Amino acid sequence: MLIYVVRHGQTDWNAERRLQGQKDIPLNTIGREQARQNGIDLAEILKVEAIPFDFVASPLSRTRATMEILRAAMDLPPKDYRTDERLVEVSFGDWEGFTIKELKTTVRDRIAERNLNKWDFIPPGDDAESYEIMSWRVASWLNSVDRPTVCVTHGGVIRSLFRTIAKWPKAEAAEGEIPQDRILKIDTTDALIGWI
Repeated sequence: MLIYVVRHGQTDWNAERRLQGQKDIPLNTIGREQARQNGIDLAEILKVEAIPFDFVASPLSRTRATMEILRAAMDLPPKDYRTDERLVEVSFGDWEGFTIKELKTTVRDRIAERNLNKWDFIPPGDDAESYEIMSWRVASWLNSVDRPTVCVTHGGVIRSLFRTIAKWPKAEAAEGEIPQDRILKIDTTDALIGWI
C-alpha cells in the first residue's frame, strides 16, 4: 500500500525545542508556509500516481491546519479529510511545555535515565507514553490502511513508522531528524520508506 506522510508544520514550541506532545499548539508562520509548499509538492507527486487517495490526519489542531493548507495548495476542498486518534503525538505527560535544558535543572537524573533508552522511557504523568507504547497504536493504524493514503501526523508517529517498517534500531528511531518540510513515501508492500 502506498502512503505519503507529512509531519505538521513548525510551531513556536518546535522552534523553542519544547516537548510538545499532545498539547494543542498552533502552527506559526513558517509552519503554514511549510504546509503550503508540501501541498504544492504533493500535488505534483499525486499527478504522476493518478489514483485516488484517502486523506487522514491526527486530530490535533496543528495537523488539521497543515492538512487544510496542504489540500488548499493542491486545489482540493480543504476540509475533505478525516482524523484518526491513533495518529496523535506521543504524550510526554508532565514534561509537556518544557525544554530538555529546563528539565535538567530540576530532574537531571530522570533526563539521564531517558538518555540511556529514549525509546522505552516513560516520562512522569498519568497519560505519559514511551515511543514503544505509542508505536502499538501507530501499528494498529498502519494495519488498518486499505487504500493509498496521504497522512498528516507528528514526529513521534513518523519515528514509529521508521521502526515498524524499516526496522530501525530503537536508538536510531528515537534520535533521527524528522523534517517538517519534506514528504515521506512508504510502500508497505515492499517495506520501503524514505524521504522524497
